Amino acid sequence: MDSEDVRKLLAAMKNDEIQIDTAIEKIKELPFTDLGFAMIDNHREIRVGYPEAIYCEGKTVEQVRDIVKFMLTKGNNILATRANGAMYDAVRELCSEAKYNQLGRVITIRKKEQALTDTYIVIVCAGTSDLPVVEEAAEVASILGNRVEKVTDVGVAGIHRLFAKMDVIRGAKAVIVVAGMEGALASVIAGLVDKPVIAVPTSVGYGANFGGVSALLCMLNSCASGVSVVNIDNGFGAAYTASMINKIK
Repeated sequence: MDSEDVRKLLAAMKNDEIQIDTAIEKIKELPFTDLGFAMIDNHREIRVGYPEAIYCEGKTVEQVRDIVKFMLTKGNNILATRANGAMYDAVRELCSEAKYNQLGRVITIRKKEQALTDTYIVIVCAGTSDLPVVEEAAEVASILGNRVEKVTDVGVAGIHRLFAKMDVIRGAKAVIVVAGMEGALASVIAGLVDKPVIAVPTSVGYGANFGGVSALLCMLNSCASGVSVVNIDNGFGAAYTASMINKIK
Protein backbone atom coordinates (compact mmCIF):
# COMPACT_ATOMS: atom_id res chain seq x y z
CA MET A 1 0.00 0.00 0.00
CA ASP A 2 1.40 3.40 -0.99
CA SER A 3 0.29 6.95 -0.15
CA GLU A 4 -2.15 7.04 -3.07
CA ASP A 5 -3.80 3.81 -1.90
CA VAL A 6 -4.27 5.30 1.58
CA ARG A 7 -5.83 8.47 0.08
CA LYS A 8 -8.25 6.37 -1.97
CA LEU A 9 -9.18 4.30 1.08
CA LEU A 10 -9.86 7.37 3.22
CA ALA A 11 -11.82 9.03 0.41
CA ALA A 12 -13.95 5.90 -0.04
CA MET A 13 -14.70 5.85 3.68
CA LYS A 14 -15.51 9.57 3.69
CA ASN A 15 -17.91 9.12 0.76
CA ASP A 16 -19.59 6.11 2.42
CA GLU A 17 -18.39 3.82 -0.36
CA ILE A 18 -16.98 1.37 2.20
CA GLN A 19 -17.80 0.68 5.84
CA ILE A 20 -15.48 1.77 8.66
CA ASP A 21 -14.97 -1.87 9.67
CA THR A 22 -13.85 -2.72 6.13
CA ALA A 23 -11.33 0.14 6.19
CA ILE A 24 -10.02 -1.03 9.55
CA GLU A 25 -9.47 -4.54 8.17
CA LYS A 26 -7.46 -3.08 5.29
CA ILE A 27 -5.34 -0.99 7.66
CA LYS A 28 -4.72 -3.76 10.20
CA GLU A 29 -1.81 -5.25 8.27
CA LEU A 30 -0.36 -1.89 7.29
CA PRO A 31 2.76 -1.83 9.54
CA PHE A 32 4.05 -5.37 8.91
CA THR A 33 3.05 -9.01 8.53
CA ASP A 34 4.85 -11.78 10.42
CA LEU A 35 5.31 -14.90 8.27
CA GLY A 36 7.26 -16.67 10.99
CA PHE A 37 10.57 -16.59 9.13
CA ALA A 38 10.17 -13.06 7.72
CA MET A 39 8.52 -9.80 8.77
CA ILE A 40 7.10 -8.18 5.63
CA ASP A 41 7.30 -4.39 5.86
CA ASN A 42 3.94 -3.35 4.37
CA HIS A 43 4.48 0.25 5.49
CA ARG A 44 7.76 0.89 3.67
CA GLU A 45 6.37 2.44 0.50
CA ILE A 46 4.40 5.00 2.52
CA ARG A 47 7.50 5.90 4.56
CA VAL A 48 10.20 6.02 1.90
CA GLY A 49 8.40 5.95 -1.44
CA TYR A 50 9.39 2.45 -2.56
CA PRO A 51 8.10 -0.98 -1.51
CA GLU A 52 10.29 -3.59 0.15
CA ALA A 53 12.51 -5.67 -2.14
CA ILE A 54 13.32 -9.34 -1.60
CA TYR A 55 17.00 -10.18 -1.24
CA CYS A 56 17.02 -13.85 -2.20
CA GLU A 57 20.60 -14.90 -1.52
CA GLY A 58 20.69 -17.00 1.64
CA LYS A 59 16.97 -17.73 1.47
CA THR A 60 15.49 -21.06 0.46
CA VAL A 61 13.31 -21.49 -2.60
CA GLU A 62 10.33 -22.09 -0.31
CA GLN A 63 10.97 -18.90 1.66
CA VAL A 64 11.18 -16.79 -1.49
CA ARG A 65 8.01 -18.40 -2.84
CA ASP A 66 6.07 -17.78 0.38
CA ILE A 67 7.20 -14.14 0.59
CA VAL A 68 6.14 -13.53 -3.01
CA LYS A 69 2.83 -15.35 -2.40
CA PHE A 70 1.99 -12.95 0.40
CA MET A 71 3.19 -9.86 -1.46
CA LEU A 72 0.96 -10.77 -4.43
CA THR A 73 -2.08 -10.26 -2.19
CA LYS A 74 -1.19 -6.56 -1.96
CA GLY A 75 -1.30 -5.96 -5.71
CA ASN A 76 2.04 -4.15 -5.77
CA ASN A 77 5.00 -4.50 -8.09
CA ILE A 78 7.48 -7.05 -6.75
CA LEU A 79 11.26 -7.03 -7.01
CA ALA A 80 13.51 -9.92 -5.99
CA THR A 81 17.29 -9.65 -6.36
CA ARG A 82 20.07 -12.30 -6.33
CA ALA A 83 17.53 -14.94 -7.33
CA ASN A 84 18.42 -18.25 -8.98
CA GLY A 85 16.54 -20.22 -11.62
CA ALA A 86 14.85 -22.53 -9.12
CA MET A 87 13.45 -19.53 -7.27
CA TYR A 88 12.12 -18.09 -10.51
CA ASP A 89 10.44 -21.38 -11.41
CA ALA A 90 8.71 -21.44 -8.02
CA VAL A 91 7.58 -17.82 -8.35
CA ARG A 92 6.32 -18.34 -11.90
CA GLU A 93 4.08 -21.14 -10.66
CA LEU A 94 2.41 -18.52 -8.47
CA CYS A 95 2.35 -15.77 -11.08
CA SER A 96 2.74 -16.26 -14.82
CA GLU A 97 3.56 -12.54 -15.19
CA ALA A 98 6.90 -12.98 -13.40
CA LYS A 99 9.96 -12.12 -15.47
CA TYR A 100 13.53 -13.25 -14.86
CA ASN A 101 16.72 -11.48 -15.90
CA GLN A 102 19.09 -14.42 -15.72
CA LEU A 103 22.26 -12.38 -16.13
CA GLY A 104 21.24 -9.88 -13.45
CA ARG A 105 19.58 -12.58 -11.29
CA VAL A 106 16.47 -10.42 -10.82
CA ILE A 107 12.80 -11.45 -10.70
CA THR A 108 10.21 -8.75 -11.38
CA ILE A 109 6.41 -8.80 -11.26
CA ARG A 110 4.56 -5.73 -12.49
CA LYS A 111 1.05 -5.41 -11.07
CA LYS A 112 0.71 -1.62 -11.20
CA GLU A 113 0.82 0.57 -14.27
CA GLN A 114 3.68 3.00 -13.89
CA ALA A 115 4.63 6.02 -15.96
CA LEU A 116 8.38 6.26 -16.46
CA THR A 117 10.27 9.46 -15.70
CA ASP A 118 10.98 12.00 -18.42
CA THR A 119 14.58 12.24 -17.22
CA TYR A 120 16.73 9.13 -17.22
CA ILE A 121 19.45 7.24 -15.40
CA VAL A 122 22.44 6.08 -17.42
CA ILE A 123 24.37 2.97 -16.38
CA VAL A 124 27.92 2.86 -17.71
CA CYS A 125 30.22 -0.13 -17.34
CA ALA A 126 33.90 -0.68 -18.04
CA GLY A 127 33.73 -4.20 -19.47
CA THR A 128 31.39 -6.96 -20.58
CA SER A 129 32.32 -8.91 -17.44
CA ASP A 130 30.58 -6.19 -15.40
CA LEU A 131 27.23 -6.80 -17.10
CA PRO A 132 25.64 -8.89 -14.30
CA VAL A 133 25.82 -5.83 -12.02
CA VAL A 134 24.63 -3.57 -14.84
CA GLU A 135 21.60 -5.77 -15.42
CA GLU A 136 20.74 -5.85 -11.73
CA ALA A 137 20.91 -2.05 -11.57
CA ALA A 138 18.87 -1.65 -14.77
CA GLU A 139 16.07 -3.94 -13.59
CA VAL A 140 15.88 -2.17 -10.22
CA ALA A 141 15.87 1.33 -11.72
CA SER A 142 13.22 0.32 -14.25
CA ILE A 143 10.75 -1.23 -11.79
CA LEU A 144 11.16 1.85 -9.58
CA GLY A 145 9.75 3.89 -12.46
CA ASN A 146 12.82 5.30 -14.20
CA ARG A 147 13.86 5.52 -17.82
CA VAL A 148 17.19 3.75 -18.17
CA GLU A 149 19.98 3.96 -20.74
CA LYS A 150 22.97 1.60 -20.81
CA VAL A 151 26.47 2.31 -22.11
CA THR A 152 28.62 -0.80 -21.93
CA ASP A 153 32.24 -1.85 -22.50
CA VAL A 154 33.79 1.64 -22.45
CA GLY A 155 36.58 1.10 -19.93
CA VAL A 156 39.80 3.11 -19.70
CA ALA A 157 41.83 0.56 -21.67
CA GLY A 158 40.09 1.95 -24.78
CA ILE A 159 38.89 5.32 -23.58
CA HIS A 160 38.01 6.54 -27.08
CA ARG A 161 34.95 4.29 -26.83
CA LEU A 162 33.73 6.34 -23.86
CA PHE A 163 34.06 9.67 -25.68
CA ALA A 164 31.77 8.42 -28.44
CA LYS A 165 28.96 8.01 -25.86
CA MET A 166 29.36 11.23 -23.87
CA ASP A 167 26.16 12.82 -25.18
CA VAL A 168 24.07 10.00 -23.70
CA ILE A 169 25.99 10.12 -20.42
CA ARG A 170 25.81 13.90 -20.05
CA GLY A 171 22.08 13.88 -20.76
CA ALA A 172 21.26 11.75 -17.72
CA LYS A 173 20.12 13.12 -14.38
CA ALA A 174 22.19 10.52 -12.51
CA VAL A 175 25.10 8.36 -13.67
CA ILE A 176 25.86 4.88 -12.37
CA VAL A 177 29.39 3.72 -13.18
CA VAL A 178 30.13 0.00 -12.84
CA ALA A 179 33.76 -1.11 -12.99
CA GLY A 180 36.07 -3.83 -11.73
CA MET A 181 39.86 -4.22 -12.07
CA GLU A 182 41.22 -0.90 -10.73
CA GLY A 183 37.87 0.92 -11.01
CA ALA A 184 39.28 4.03 -12.71
CA LEU A 185 36.25 4.64 -14.94
CA ALA A 186 34.23 6.36 -12.19
CA SER A 187 36.91 9.04 -11.71
CA VAL A 188 37.22 9.64 -15.45
CA ILE A 189 33.48 10.11 -15.94
CA ALA A 190 33.08 12.28 -12.85
CA GLY A 191 35.68 14.63 -14.32
CA LEU A 192 33.61 15.00 -17.49
CA VAL A 193 30.00 15.44 -16.29
CA ASP A 194 28.01 17.83 -14.09
CA LYS A 195 25.75 15.10 -12.67
CA PRO A 196 26.14 12.94 -9.55
CA VAL A 197 28.13 9.77 -10.18
CA ILE A 198 27.31 6.62 -8.20
CA ALA A 199 30.23 4.24 -8.46
CA VAL A 200 29.80 0.47 -8.17
CA PRO A 201 33.02 -1.54 -7.74
CA THR A 202 32.72 -5.08 -9.04
CA SER A 203 34.51 -8.25 -8.04
CA VAL A 204 35.81 -8.62 -11.61
CA GLY A 205 39.60 -8.82 -11.76
CA TYR A 206 42.70 -10.89 -11.15
CA GLY A 207 44.13 -11.76 -7.73
CA ALA A 208 45.37 -8.29 -6.80
CA ASN A 209 41.84 -7.01 -7.35
CA PHE A 210 41.06 -8.77 -4.03
CA GLY A 211 37.51 -9.59 -5.05
CA GLY A 212 36.64 -5.97 -5.78
CA VAL A 213 38.47 -4.32 -2.88
CA SER A 214 41.00 -2.60 -5.15
CA ALA A 215 38.21 -1.07 -7.25
CA LEU A 216 36.35 -0.07 -4.09
CA LEU A 217 39.38 1.72 -2.65
CA CYS A 218 40.15 3.41 -5.96
CA MET A 219 36.61 4.77 -6.18
CA LEU A 220 36.64 5.89 -2.54
CA ASN A 221 39.93 7.71 -3.19
CA SER A 222 38.73 9.39 -6.38
CA CYS A 223 40.19 12.86 -6.86
CA ALA A 224 37.18 13.79 -9.04
CA SER A 225 34.37 15.49 -7.14
CA GLY A 226 30.79 14.20 -7.14
CA VAL A 227 31.57 10.50 -6.77
CA SER A 228 29.62 8.44 -4.23
CA VAL A 229 30.42 4.76 -3.79
CA VAL A 230 28.26 1.77 -2.91
CA ASN A 231 29.39 -1.69 -1.88
CA ILE A 232 31.05 -4.24 -4.15
CA ASP A 233 28.64 -5.62 -6.81
CA ASN A 234 25.75 -3.64 -5.27
CA GLY A 235 23.76 -2.77 -8.39
CA PHE A 236 20.59 -2.62 -6.30
CA GLY A 237 21.93 0.05 -3.95
CA ALA A 238 23.26 2.16 -6.81
CA ALA A 239 19.96 2.02 -8.71
CA TYR A 240 17.91 2.83 -5.62
CA THR A 241 19.98 5.94 -4.90
CA ALA A 242 19.98 6.99 -8.55
CA SER A 243 16.20 6.64 -8.62
CA MET A 244 15.83 8.95 -5.63
CA ILE A 245 18.05 11.52 -7.38
CA ASN A 246 16.22 11.14 -10.70
CA LYS A 247 12.84 11.78 -9.08
CA ILE A 248 13.81 14.98 -7.25
CA LYS A 249 11.62 17.72 -8.69
